[in-house]
Amino acid sequence: MKKGLRSRLAQYGDEEFALFLRRGFLKGAGFTDDALDRPIVGILSTASDFNPCHKTAPQVAEAVSRGVRAAGALPFVFPTVSLHEAFSFPTSMLLRNLMAMDVEEMIKTLPLDAVVLIGGCDKTIPAELMGAISADMPAIVVNVGSMLAGRHEGVRLGACTDCRRLWASYRAGSLEGPDLDRAHDQLMPTSGTCMVMGTASTMAVLAETLGFMLPGTASAPAVSSDRWRFAEATGKRAAEMAKTGGPRPSELLTKAALRNASVVLQAISGSTNALVHLAAIAGRAGIAYDLKELDDVGRSTPVLLDLKPAGNNFMEDFHAAGGLPTLWRRLKSHLDLSAKTVSGETIGDVIARWPGYVDDKVIRPLDNPLTPSEAIAILTGNLAPGGAAIKLAAATPALFQHEGPAVVFDSLEDLEKRVDDPALNVTPESVMVLRNAGPIGAPGMPEAGALPIPKKLGSKGLKDIVRMSDARMSGTAFGTVVLHVSPEAAAGGPLALVRDGDTIKLDVRGRRIDMKVDDAELARRRAQWKPPALPARGYLRLYSERVTQAENGCDFDFLSGLK
Repeated sequence: MKKGLRSRLAQYGDEEFALFLRRGFLKGAGFTDDALDRPIVGILSTASDFNPCHKTAPQVAEAVSRGVRAAGALPFVFPTVSLHEAFSFPTSMLLRNLMAMDVEEMIKTLPLDAVVLIGGCDKTIPAELMGAISADMPAIVVNVGSMLAGRHEGVRLGACTDCRRLWASYRAGSLEGPDLDRAHDQLMPTSGTCMVMGTASTMAVLAETLGFMLPGTASAPAVSSDRWRFAEATGKRAAEMAKTGGPRPSELLTKAALRNASVVLQAISGSTNALVHLAAIAGRAGIAYDLKELDDVGRSTPVLLDLKPAGNNFMEDFHAAGGLPTLWRRLKSHLDLSAKTVSGETIGDVIARWPGYVDDKVIRPLDNPLTPSEAIAILTGNLAPGGAAIKLAAATPALFQHEGPAVVFDSLEDLEKRVDDPALNVTPESVMVLRNAGPIGAPGMPEAGALPIPKKLGSKGLKDIVRMSDARMSGTAFGTVVLHVSPEAAAGGPLALVRDGDTIKLDVRGRRIDMKVDDAELARRRAQWKPPALPARGYLRLYSERVTQAENGCDFDFLSGLK
């Protein structure tokens, strides 16, 4: 295989002429013949003014470049789509597949021997891994890192768990506007991704567990010197990979690595969004992500990481407590220690050499877990024949076994219009149902699953109520929320047939979510149901026609390696 500038030449019918042109343009940019003969490491940058979490991405790229040059290779920085949760209409999930396509095609088209993937905010690392796995070129991830925790009136604050807590208090009338504004100034005090165990932190931890990061990288704060040192070391390792041609993503992403990711996801009480992303990542390698195995793993895996929203601490505390390899060491009886990492070591090798220090208050001992087990559970039942998820570590135990009448919202617009209507027929025993918010129905499966508590209940002090939807929920959120109900309503799933007043039963112990409506009535309702109209054109049309359901990762069916 041709390497360096001789690889992937533009087609003019004369390869030597194509190389002559390529070298000429680079000489015009100031490169010497000596530099142009080196292996090439691409550095994929997600820097964007519309992505404030990635403000430090250019500095990360420069540190990576230092490492690449020091190891005798040539670094080239290039951009791709960059996604931020708060700057993507209608939801960043709609564009994750577009970014994954961008990543894959840029890796395939540019003259690269290895690539460094700079990601961070929720959908960027999943998209990068999806694209890199499909391209199957030596790839290594370095995340931008998390923010430092904020401080306000003696309390440490973390985006976006405390964003949601404070906003709920404001909606309920227990927090005044000026008080909210003062806290708002401290919610996001530095550059970086959310500093709690939201989706960004979860996916960084899982990328390291899957073997795509140098050990210890995931937890270093965005503004720490550790972040730059990890970035430089990542560049050095990428140069070595460019010279040797490996490891490639297909060598790292195995069933053993995915099972390890399931164990770690349960032990950190990570974001339920990871279920969709892991399914998409695995699917690119032709592996079906096993949700039953995730549930089984959860029954015996304790939650050891004491971080918000399930616990009390922040990513900077996790880093100072020993980082992810320290957590692996505590979990080693649950992990496949032979799984490979991009460093050339196995998980077991990393554990054996990692410093012994651990802060037991942050990374709990096995005999003193934050929660004994079952951070995330998978449900089925007549409402979710394809599965649904619930984050038990962020839910109210008293609601784990619950029956109540449905209060149905047909869309996000319907929810916004009616949720605070004083006439809404809702009580603490109700089950709030949102539908047509899935991958096809929204489209894009937004993070709308944690439906707001209606003001008529929140103003009376109610903090939680059973909610369910075909949408997702932010990893920073909390509550008794059944998510990813599949098939979604817009695909004709049973959720489309629920009516106000239907009795819905949540049975966490039995892992079921059901509606108590007889088959004849359901058949009558199904005969009346009509599928929604698809968008008329463009990417929205492509997405709605070809996106898979949540259990298959919401990837495009023509990009998945699953047969």
